[in-house]
Amino acid sequence: MKQTTEESQQLFNKKILENIGKKFLRRKETIAVAESVTAGLLQYGLSNIPDAASFYHGGITAYNLGQKYRHLQVEPLHAAAVNCVSQKVADEMALHVCERFGSHWGMGITGYASPVPASGNKLFAYYAIVRKSKIIARGKITAQKIDPPLLQLKYAQHVFSLLSKLV
Repeated sequence: MKQTTEESQQLFNKKILENIGKKFLRRKETIAVAESVTAGLLQYGLSNIPDAASFYHGGITAYNLGQKYRHLQVEPLHAAAVNCVSQKVADEMALHVCERFGSHWGMGITGYASPVPASGNKLFAYYAIVRKSKIIARGKITAQKIDPPLLQLKYAQHVFSLLSKLV
């Protein structure tokens, strides 16, 4: 079944995304994202904003330690000890995606969308938002057990809502 652009934009609040885009264009600043738990949803959302090519540099979805280390310079000993899910890992993802893409802003998110023993069967994600090499927002999103794709979407919506207030 073919999905229209309007239907795909319903995943996210259209006004929030348009607000983000307008603010980046007005500031003449750019953004890149590094994600794990959201599996590309942040990249998808940003790419659907009008004139995205003018401010959205791109993103990386890195699921495992090897790729997070290779592409995002995540500190491997710490990342291995926490199954790649911690505030420090999210911070490093956001900081290094800015460097990698040469962007003013960066977002990083890592976490769990389904219960696993490594998380104590709890669901949560850590995120970080960086501007000009400084962390300006960071935190932990906790969640109740719901369908993993819906939880991934909720994590992405949370970060977009926060970003729209910071830009």
